Amino acid sequence: MNMSANSGRQAEDDACRLLRTLGYAIVARNWSFRGGELDIVARDGDTLVFVEVKARSGSAFGGPEAAVGRAKQRRIVAAARAFVARTGADLQARFDVVAWEGNNVRLHRAAFSLDDVWPAD
Repeated sequence: MNMSANSGRQAEDDACRLLRTLGYAIVARNWSFRGGELDIVARDGDTLVFVEVKARSGSAFGGPEAAVGRAKQRRIVAAARAFVARTGADLQARFDVVAWEGNNVRLHRAAFSLDDVWPAD
């Protein structure tokens, strides 16, 4: 992927192509509600996967993965809950991250979980 002014959209387009080659079925893109947005919602077998896509030209500031910290994870989980409530989806959920760094891509399956975001007391 070449970084450009439209790199976020291009990264998501490229991520969708990658996910399809891995057998994911894209369910929704840029699904938003009042509290946030989901980049990609996909099915991987019997699992509903909420995919966050991050692109950076280099590893300065920790690279793309560093941009998916705890606060961002909480917003993704809140958006995922809204998606499930609105659509009635009844599948196990997983949170993946597609990280583009320059022309290199990394897919992190199960990059975080509900327990990571809201640990049990």
